[in-house]
Formats: sequence, C-alpha cells, structure tokens
Amino acid sequence: MEKIKFLAIEGLLEMIENKENFKLVEVLREDSYNEGHIPGAINIPADMLQGLASKHLDKNDTIVVYCSSYGCHASTNAAKTLLDLGYRKVLDFKAGKKGWADAGLELER
Repeated sequence: MEKIKFLAIEGLLEMIENKENFKLVEVLREDSYNEGHIPGAINIPADMLQGLASKHLDKNDTIVVYCSSYGCHASTNAAKTLLDLGYRKVLDFKAGKKGWADAGLELER
C-alpha cells in the first residue's frame, strides 16, 4: 500500500509559483467550498470521491487534497481513498483552508 505524503504550505506555494501541473481538490462539502476555497481548487466532497474521482481526475495526475485544518481528517481519508483507487501521486495539504488563510493568503469565492 502506498504511504500518504503530507505537503507543507511552502511546498504548495512552490508548486503554484512554478506553475506545476497538479489538481488541487477541496474535499469538504459544497457549501463549505462555496464559502471560500484555495484559488484554483475544484470541489469533490470526500464522501463522493469514489463515484466522482474518475470524472475529474486522471490516474497520472498529481493530486493535492485539503480540508479545513490540521484538526480535520477528511483530506487524509480522501488521500487514502484515492490511493486505494489507484491514484499514485496524492499529497495531503494538512493545514487546509485555515493554514492558507492564517498565512495571509486569500480564499477565492
């Protein structure tokens, strides 16, 4: 089984700044996503990943999942689900929306 890899905010900012090709996925419910999300993120709620992942994600994509904060486990569970579904390049941005906002970065609405 693949191991979960965690991504620090610096790593995410580096990927964005270097215009790396990756999919950023918020795994919270749609209402939470609509209240504000990290710019460029798509929304696939964790409990819908099994059904929706193949519609939005390619097995060769680098995928960064996130949820609300370090205390939220939805992104880690989503990363496990994606790995189980055969996605190999999955990163969990553990700090989530709170870490992003606490760093003084804007959320997109």
